[in-house]
Amino acid sequence: MPADAVRADIRRFLTSRRARITPQQAGLPDFGGRRQVSGLRRSEVAQLASISVEYYTRLERGNVGGVSEEILDSLATALQLDDVERAHLAALIRAANAPHRSTDRDGGTSHVRDSLHQILDAMTGAAAFVRNAHLDVLTTNQLARALYEEALDTDDHPPNLARFVFLDPRSRHFYRDWDGIAHDAVGSLRTEAARTPGNTDLADLIDELATHSDEFAMRWDAHDVEYYRSGQQRFHHPAVGDIDLDYDALEIPADPGLTIVTYTLSPTSAYADVFRRLQEHIAAPEPTNPGTRTQSRL
Repeated sequence: MPADAVRADIRRFLTSRRARITPQQAGLPDFGGRRQVSGLRRSEVAQLASISVEYYTRLERGNVGGVSEEILDSLATALQLDDVERAHLAALIRAANAPHRSTDRDGGTSHVRDSLHQILDAMTGAAAFVRNAHLDVLTTNQLARALYEEALDTDDHPPNLARFVFLDPRSRHFYRDWDGIAHDAVGSLRTEAARTPGNTDLADLIDELATHSDEFAMRWDAHDVEYYRSGQQRFHHPAVGDIDLDYDALEIPADPGLTIVTYTLSPTSAYADVFRRLQEHIAAPEPTNPGTRTQSRL
């Protein structure tokens, strides 16, 4: 991502964050009358952050050279940023101040070590897959193949969950909380885009999604960021029906950019019978020669 594009992202992010906060929410007096801007004025953000209006204006224009941790903390407090948003702003500032360099692999690795395959295969009571930061699904265990059979039914190699969410109409039936998963997908990609601004593969994916999905383009322009870490996902599986599963996204320190995503069921869940039917839905695995195993295994 060119330096001017990073500065534009900083401007849009800061503008969007102050636009969502009212003076009342910020604890500022409301003197009535018609306001010319939605949310906070620049002068109000500067006041809350204890910096000059001129300095905040320069920051909002993307001129962030020399920004200290103290200033970053002050901005995060003034704009009521959560931990994810603060980390995102910090990543944008680092990107703006770093020499521009292009890479087409950062965060989009497709290599999965054999030991990770073995870990997934050992998870017989959980659906699990490995994805990279581009949301490519690189390898799955049997239960994840059964759960995600529609998302994996694609000519793309490896399959990409963002493409499934925004470009495949089946996703709106598969995810019962489609709006939530769409928000998380866009937020995850925007977080990664700030972390690796020279990532041309990711830029191509974002351009593809924005070109072919108005929904993605609208959400991308909102500049929301998200970490997909843990929670509950509500599915409608075409063969077994509705099922709610707990998910955890486990980053792999030895393989930066790779994450194991697991879906499990509480022993007291009302969906125990559905989960059992999903396990019965697993197709018999094809024999695999470990020496010639493909990375996707899909």
